[in-house]
Amino acid sequence: MAKAAKRGSGPRGEHSREEFAALVTKAAEGLVRMEGLRGLGMRRLASVIGYAPNSIYNAVGDLDAVILRVNARTLERLHAALTAALGPDRSPRDNALALADAYLAFVVADPQVWSLVFEHALAPDSAFPDWYAEALSQATDLVDGVLVPLIPDAIERRQAVATLWAGLHGLASLSTSNKLAVLTPEPPRALARLLVGRFLG
Repeated sequence: MAKAAKRGSGPRGEHSREEFAALVTKAAEGLVRMEGLRGLGMRRLASVIGYAPNSIYNAVGDLDAVILRVNARTLERLHAALTAALGPDRSPRDNALALADAYLAFVVADPQVWSLVFEHALAPDSAFPDWYAEALSQATDLVDGVLVPLIPDAIERRQAVATLWAGLHGLASLSTSNKLAVLTPEPPRALARLLVGRFLG
Protein backbone atom coordinates (compact mmCIF):
# COMPACT_ATOMS: atom_id res chain seq x y z
CA MET A 1 0.00 0.00 0.00
CA ALA A 2 2.82 2.41 0.92
CA LYS A 3 4.60 1.64 -2.34
CA ALA A 4 1.50 2.41 -4.38
CA ALA A 5 1.09 5.72 -2.57
CA LYS A 6 4.71 6.57 -3.31
CA ARG A 7 4.33 5.85 -7.00
CA GLY A 8 1.29 8.09 -7.11
CA SER A 9 3.30 11.05 -5.83
CA GLY A 10 4.87 11.75 -9.22
CA PRO A 11 3.31 13.57 -12.19
CA ARG A 12 0.28 11.75 -13.57
CA GLY A 13 1.02 8.93 -11.11
CA GLU A 14 3.35 7.24 -13.60
CA HIS A 15 6.53 7.73 -11.54
CA SER A 16 7.46 8.27 -7.95
CA ARG A 17 8.95 11.69 -7.25
CA GLU A 18 12.43 10.16 -7.17
CA GLU A 19 11.90 8.35 -10.47
CA PHE A 20 10.59 11.50 -12.12
CA ALA A 21 13.57 13.53 -10.86
CA ALA A 22 15.91 10.87 -12.30
CA LEU A 23 14.04 11.02 -15.63
CA VAL A 24 14.36 14.80 -15.75
CA THR A 25 18.04 14.68 -14.79
CA LYS A 26 18.91 12.14 -17.45
CA ALA A 27 17.04 14.06 -20.15
CA ALA A 28 18.67 17.35 -19.13
CA GLU A 29 22.09 15.71 -19.19
CA GLY A 30 21.41 14.48 -22.72
CA LEU A 31 20.47 17.95 -23.92
CA VAL A 32 23.59 19.47 -22.39
CA ARG A 33 25.75 16.75 -23.90
CA MET A 34 24.41 17.56 -27.38
CA GLU A 35 24.09 21.34 -27.22
CA GLY A 36 25.69 22.66 -24.05
CA LEU A 37 24.01 24.88 -21.47
CA ARG A 38 22.30 27.01 -24.11
CA GLY A 39 20.37 23.96 -25.29
CA LEU A 40 18.78 23.44 -21.88
CA GLY A 41 15.46 25.16 -21.18
CA MET A 42 12.37 24.10 -19.27
CA ARG A 43 10.06 23.97 -22.29
CA ARG A 44 12.59 22.02 -24.32
CA LEU A 45 13.22 19.64 -21.43
CA ALA A 46 9.52 19.13 -20.83
CA SER A 47 9.02 18.35 -24.51
CA VAL A 48 11.79 15.74 -24.46
CA ILE A 49 10.28 13.82 -21.54
CA GLY A 50 6.66 14.29 -22.67
CA TYR A 51 5.40 16.30 -19.70
CA ALA A 52 4.25 19.86 -19.14
CA PRO A 53 6.85 22.29 -17.75
CA ASN A 54 4.77 22.68 -14.57
CA SER A 55 5.35 19.01 -13.82
CA ILE A 56 9.09 19.68 -13.62
CA TYR A 57 8.64 22.82 -11.53
CA ASN A 58 6.37 21.01 -9.08
CA ALA A 59 8.39 17.80 -8.71
CA VAL A 60 11.99 18.97 -9.19
CA GLY A 61 12.10 22.77 -9.09
CA ASP A 62 13.28 25.49 -11.42
CA LEU A 63 16.06 25.28 -14.01
CA ASP A 64 18.71 25.90 -11.34
CA ALA A 65 17.45 22.88 -9.42
CA VAL A 66 17.55 20.74 -12.56
CA ILE A 67 21.12 21.83 -13.34
CA LEU A 68 22.22 21.08 -9.78
CA ARG A 69 20.86 17.55 -10.15
CA VAL A 70 22.76 17.09 -13.41
CA ASN A 71 25.94 18.40 -11.80
CA ALA A 72 25.53 16.19 -8.74
CA ARG A 73 25.15 13.18 -11.01
CA THR A 74 28.29 14.26 -12.89
CA LEU A 75 30.25 14.52 -9.65
CA GLU A 76 29.03 11.08 -8.59
CA ARG A 77 30.21 9.64 -11.91
CA LEU A 78 33.54 11.42 -11.47
CA HIS A 79 33.91 9.92 -8.00
CA ALA A 80 33.33 6.45 -9.44
CA ALA A 81 35.92 7.05 -12.18
CA LEU A 82 38.50 8.31 -9.70
CA THR A 83 37.87 5.42 -7.33
CA ALA A 84 38.36 2.92 -10.14
CA ALA A 85 41.70 4.52 -11.01
CA LEU A 86 43.24 3.88 -7.59
CA GLY A 87 45.49 0.90 -6.99
CA PRO A 88 45.89 -0.52 -3.48
CA ASP A 89 49.49 -1.54 -4.14
CA ARG A 90 50.59 1.78 -5.63
CA SER A 91 52.47 4.49 -3.78
CA PRO A 92 50.48 7.62 -2.77
CA ARG A 93 52.38 9.57 -5.44
CA ASP A 94 51.48 7.06 -8.17
CA ASN A 95 47.86 7.09 -7.05
CA ALA A 96 47.85 10.90 -7.23
CA LEU A 97 49.15 10.70 -10.80
CA ALA A 98 46.51 8.08 -11.60
CA LEU A 99 43.82 10.44 -10.30
CA ALA A 100 45.10 13.17 -12.60
CA ASP A 101 44.95 10.76 -15.55
CA ALA A 102 41.42 9.67 -14.63
CA TYR A 103 40.23 13.24 -14.17
CA LEU A 104 41.44 14.31 -17.60
CA ALA A 105 40.01 11.20 -19.24
CA PHE A 106 36.64 11.86 -17.61
CA VAL A 107 36.52 15.47 -18.80
CA VAL A 108 37.64 14.64 -22.34
CA ALA A 109 35.01 11.90 -22.61
CA ASP A 110 32.13 14.22 -21.62
CA PRO A 111 33.26 17.86 -21.94
CA GLN A 112 29.87 19.54 -22.33
CA VAL A 113 28.36 17.90 -19.27
CA TRP A 114 31.49 18.46 -17.19
CA SER A 115 31.71 22.14 -18.15
CA LEU A 116 28.20 22.65 -16.77
CA VAL A 117 29.60 22.11 -13.26
CA PHE A 118 31.67 25.28 -13.69
CA GLU A 119 29.53 27.29 -16.12
CA HIS A 120 26.43 27.33 -13.98
CA ALA A 121 26.23 29.83 -11.13
CA LEU A 122 23.51 30.09 -8.52
CA ALA A 123 22.01 33.43 -7.57
CA PRO A 124 24.13 35.23 -4.94
CA ASP A 125 21.58 34.63 -2.17
CA SER A 126 21.17 30.91 -2.97
CA ALA A 127 22.89 28.04 -1.17
CA PHE A 128 23.88 24.61 -2.42
CA PRO A 129 21.59 21.88 -1.09
CA ASP A 130 23.11 19.28 1.21
CA TRP A 131 22.88 16.50 -1.37
CA TYR A 132 24.92 18.55 -3.84
CA ALA A 133 27.57 19.41 -1.26
CA GLU A 134 27.80 15.70 -0.44
CA ALA A 135 28.36 14.78 -4.10
CA LEU A 136 31.15 17.35 -4.35
CA SER A 137 32.79 16.31 -1.08
CA GLN A 138 32.89 12.67 -2.18
CA ALA A 139 35.30 13.54 -4.97
CA THR A 140 37.40 16.02 -3.01
CA ASP A 141 37.56 13.73 0.04
CA LEU A 142 38.88 10.95 -2.17
CA VAL A 143 41.75 13.15 -3.34
CA ASP A 144 42.33 14.31 0.21
CA GLY A 145 42.65 10.71 1.37
CA VAL A 146 45.25 9.92 -1.28
CA LEU A 147 47.34 12.94 -0.24
CA VAL A 148 47.35 12.20 3.51
CA PRO A 149 50.72 10.37 3.49
CA LEU A 150 52.27 13.11 1.35
CA ILE A 151 50.79 16.16 3.09
CA PRO A 152 50.02 15.31 6.75
CA ASP A 153 48.81 18.79 7.73
CA ALA A 154 45.03 18.96 7.19
CA ILE A 155 44.88 22.67 6.36
CA GLU A 156 47.75 22.48 3.89
CA ARG A 157 46.23 19.34 2.37
CA ARG A 158 42.86 21.05 1.88
CA GLN A 159 44.64 23.90 0.10
CA ALA A 160 46.59 21.39 -2.00
CA VAL A 161 43.37 19.64 -3.09
CA ALA A 162 41.87 22.98 -4.16
CA THR A 163 45.06 24.03 -5.95
CA LEU A 164 45.48 20.77 -7.85
CA TRP A 165 41.78 20.66 -8.72
CA ALA A 166 41.93 24.20 -10.11
CA GLY A 167 45.13 23.49 -12.05
CA LEU A 168 43.80 20.30 -13.59
CA HIS A 169 40.52 21.99 -14.45
CA GLY A 170 42.41 24.73 -16.26
CA LEU A 171 44.37 22.17 -18.27
CA ALA A 172 41.25 20.21 -19.10
CA SER A 173 39.30 23.33 -20.10
CA LEU A 174 42.07 24.56 -22.38
CA SER A 175 42.41 21.11 -23.89
CA THR A 176 38.71 20.55 -24.62
CA SER A 177 38.40 24.05 -26.12
CA ASN A 178 41.43 23.38 -28.36
CA LYS A 179 43.32 26.32 -26.85
CA LEU A 180 46.05 24.37 -25.08
CA ALA A 181 47.94 23.80 -28.33
CA VAL A 182 48.41 27.56 -28.63
CA LEU A 183 50.49 27.48 -25.45
CA THR A 184 52.39 24.23 -25.85
CA PRO A 185 52.60 21.16 -28.11
CA GLU A 186 52.70 18.74 -25.15
CA PRO A 187 49.59 16.62 -24.57
CA PRO A 188 47.43 17.50 -21.55
CA ARG A 189 48.19 14.21 -19.79
CA ALA A 190 51.90 14.96 -19.77
CA LEU A 191 51.27 18.46 -18.42
CA ALA A 192 48.88 17.17 -15.77
CA ARG A 193 51.46 14.66 -14.58
CA LEU A 194 54.10 17.38 -14.54
CA LEU A 195 51.80 19.62 -12.48
CA VAL A 196 50.98 16.95 -9.91
CA GLY A 197 54.49 15.52 -9.79
CA ARG A 198 56.20 18.89 -9.29
CA PHE A 199 53.58 20.01 -6.78
CA LEU A 200 54.08 16.92 -4.63
CA GLY A 201 57.85 17.12 -4.92
